[in-house]
Amino acid sequence: MGARRSELAALRWDKFVGDKVVVDGQIIVSTDAGGVRAPRLKPTKTGSRRVVTLSPALLAMVEEAGAKYGEVTTWLFTPDADPPNPDRIGWWWRRSRELAGIDSRWRLHDLRHWSATEAIASGQDVRTVANRLGHADPAMTLRFYAHAVGAADEALAEILGDALGD
Repeated sequence: MGARRSELAALRWDKFVGDKVVVDGQIIVSTDAGGVRAPRLKPTKTGSRRVVTLSPALLAMVEEAGAKYGEVTTWLFTPDADPPNPDRIGWWWRRSRELAGIDSRWRLHDLRHWSATEAIASGQDVRTVANRLGHADPAMTLRFYAHAVGAADEALAEILGDALGD
C-alpha cells in the first residue's frame, strides 16, 4: 500500500469502500495543554486525501479482520476507542518480522520504499506512484526512487535496440 506508519495508525473500518481505502489522516502523538501525551487524529503529512486500490489478497485480509473486529472498534489497529499510537504499529511490525524470520535490518518504512521501487521498476508511471505514497509532487518520488527508473531505462534500451535490429 505504501502508507506511512502514522497513516496506517489512522485507518478506520469506514475508510474501506469496495476494493479501495481512503487515506486522509495520520495519528500524531502530541501533548495537550494539560501536559498529557496522547495520540490524536490529524490530516496527512501533505494535507491531502488519496484513494488507494487494494490487491485482492490484501482486500481479503482486511475483509476477514473487519468481520472479526469491525464491530469492536472504529480503528483498524486497536481494539480501543481512542486512536492507536503509531509506535504500536512499529511494535507489531518488529514482532511479525521476528516471527517470520525477516532480517532485523528491515524497517517498516522499508516496505514503503520497496512498494514504490517495485511499482516504478514494473513500469508504473511516477504520478500514480507519487499519489499512492502521498507525495504532493512526483519530483519528490523521483528523487527517492530514481534507481528504479534507471532499471526501467535499461529495459527500454533493450526494447529499442531490438526494434532497431541490434
